[in-house]
This record gives sequence, C-alpha cells and structure tokens, in this order.
Amino acid sequence: MKRVVIVEDETAAVVNLKSMLTTVVGDVEVVAVLESVEEAVEFFREGIVADVVFMDIHLADGDSFRIFRSVEIDTPIIFTTAYDEYALDAFKVNSIDYLLKPFKEEDLCRAMDKLTRLTSTERKEQTDNRKRLVSEVQTQALQTMLIRYKDKLLPIKIEDVAYFYTSEERVTLTTLTGESYQVDKTLEALSQQLPSSVFFRANRQFIVARSAVRDIAVWFGSRLALNLTVETPERIIISKARVPEFKQWLQS
Repeated sequence: MKRVVIVEDETAAVVNLKSMLTTVVGDVEVVAVLESVEEAVEFFREGIVADVVFMDIHLADGDSFRIFRSVEIDTPIIFTTAYDEYALDAFKVNSIDYLLKPFKEEDLCRAMDKLTRLTSTERKEQTDNRKRLVSEVQTQALQTMLIRYKDKLLPIKIEDVAYFYTSEERVTLTTLTGESYQVDKTLEALSQQLPSSVFFRANRQFIVARSAVRDIAVWFGSRLALNLTVETPERIIISKARVPEFKQWLQS
C-alpha cells in the first residue's frame, strides 16, 4: 500500500488525483489532504510517515516552497501545478517529478514509476540537496533590485521597499516614500528571494515589509487588516489561518 499526502487547495484537483491514484496504483491510502502552507508545516512537523507527497505549488496562503523553509521533509515530492514557470524552482528542491495540470494517467504513471525505481541512497541525496539549496536561497536573499524606469535602470535597496502588489498579471513595487515602479518578477518568485525576516506574504496580492506596517485592525471573521505608512491600492487582509504566522513574524 502506498501512503500518500496531498498538498492542494482545489477540491476538484484532489478528487481527480485520488481517482487517478486508485486507477494507476490501486492500493492507496491518502494520509492527509493539506490546503495551505500553514497546514502543511504543522503536519510535517509531526513526522508522520508517507511514501510520497503530491504538492501543488500555488496555495491559497502562498507558494509551497515556503514549507521547506520551516520544516524538513524527507518524503519524495511530486509537484503539480498549472504554471510551468515554477519548473526550475521545483527541481531546485529535488522533486521526483513535475506534473503540469491538467495531467493524464500516463503522466502520473510515469511519476510513480520514477518513485518505485528511486533507491534509498538517491532519496537521501535528494533530501540533503533540498536542505542545502533552501539554505542557499535564504542566505542569498535580494539586497538591491534593478528596476527599469523609462530609459534607465534604477537601483532600489530592499530596505527602502514598503510593499509589492500584483494586479492583472503586473507586479509593482512601492517604496517607503511612496514611489511605485513595475517589477518583472512574480510575487511567487519574489517571496523566494526576499529575506523572510523582513517581508511577509500577506495574501495573493501583497508582500509587505515590516518597516511599512503602521498599525493593525481586527477585521471580520478573526482576520486582520494592515494599515501601512504609505497608501495601498486595496485593503490588505490577513486570513484567520495566517494570523498566528503573521504575529510571530512581526514579533520576531
């Protein structure tokens, strides 16, 4: 019997994957279905044994690569996502395979075959490399960004940034003095490169800097609303599930 963990926030995708696993593998036990980064971190800290983890990269509370910054996972990973831009990052944390949605049964069969042929030595190498590469990402965090502005490149220090915001597939950077510039990176890519001690992925639209948080209001449903020292295009809401993580980040 294969013990499987699914990290996925779309119900239809979970149902589809379970059905495919039953067809391709047969005897499968889904140990857990985890819908967020926070849930996944708590689960993997318990050290529950599984044979493989199917992990969507884009979750409701941020990209799943953040999980590896908080907890070590020795179990082989198979990433699933609709965004092929993440392929490089996926293999940087040493996944068994990378399934681009919508994938077919033969794709899943190929990935499970790779898992079956994986030796214990290769599993250990993957885990060791994953730890090393995640550590490198953390220590090589961005210090300065080069921003294209008209016919120039402007160097902007990370310490001068108030927040990053995405809308209609465009990402903008706003400084502590209120200037805004377009950035040629996604929020997901930025969340991997920015120092986590300084920046927090508030939700799908915002990454905020600690130095820009002016005050916090308690919002409906035990959520939080952030007020920054500069204007924002919309209200910044921290979901109830992410409130503990945000408070810990702000106080650390």
